[in-house]
Amino acid sequence: MILPKNIVIVEDEVITQRYLKDILAQYDVTISGCFDNAADTMEGLKHCTCDMLLMDINIKGATDGIQLAKKLLELYDFPIIFITAHNDDTTFQEVLELAPYGFIGKPFSSKDIVFSLQLAYQRYCSHEKSTEKENSTEISEYLTLNEHYRYSRDLRTLYHDDQPVKLNIKQSKLLEVLVHNVNNAVSYDTLSSTIWEDDIVSDSALRTLVYSMRKQLPDLPIVSHSKVGYSLEIKQKN
Repeated sequence: MILPKNIVIVEDEVITQRYLKDILAQYDVTISGCFDNAADTMEGLKHCTCDMLLMDINIKGATDGIQLAKKLLELYDFPIIFITAHNDDTTFQEVLELAPYGFIGKPFSSKDIVFSLQLAYQRYCSHEKSTEKENSTEISEYLTLNEHYRYSRDLRTLYHDDQPVKLNIKQSKLLEVLVHNVNNAVSYDTLSSTIWEDDIVSDSALRTLVYSMRKQLPDLPIVSHSKVGYSLEIKQKN
């Protein structure tokens, strides 16, 4: 079972605080902070370790849990799970805008808490690993197409001036084949069978797809070879 090591609780009900502490103590989770209002939470987080935060929506003071969460997400990267007795549509929509890692309604059981924590932390860890992989990818793993475009083979993503380009599925398949055969013409048949697989398409389908790519990305060096196919032509470094 994968659970965060250090959890901060923001809850204004003492009984609920104790219940949460008792539940988490069974799983060797450290409660590194426990607060009942926004001001104490903001100050306390400066001095404690937090891998995940359990946030009650109705807390003491003028700032509620949703408003507090907005402030915290500007400063920290830890996942937040909301706890509330109010599950009306308005509250739920406000919470959703913050893309939380979980939402637990009161009253809750120990199983509700543990399951939500485990699910949220696994999701958070998976996201962190994915981000770390993308950020740590070396330049050598990218194929530079020209001064504006480069392609990540690992991520199968095209970048324009370091911003990912949104392509549809068929455009992505076309580009992947051309990148794999860079500076070499790929036949019409090979491209069509790779992109459409077993589907039967007209001869113009591939031309239309290439046209859409050129229209969307005019500087992408896709070259036509009459009666042969297409290639992605890039200048080789000396």
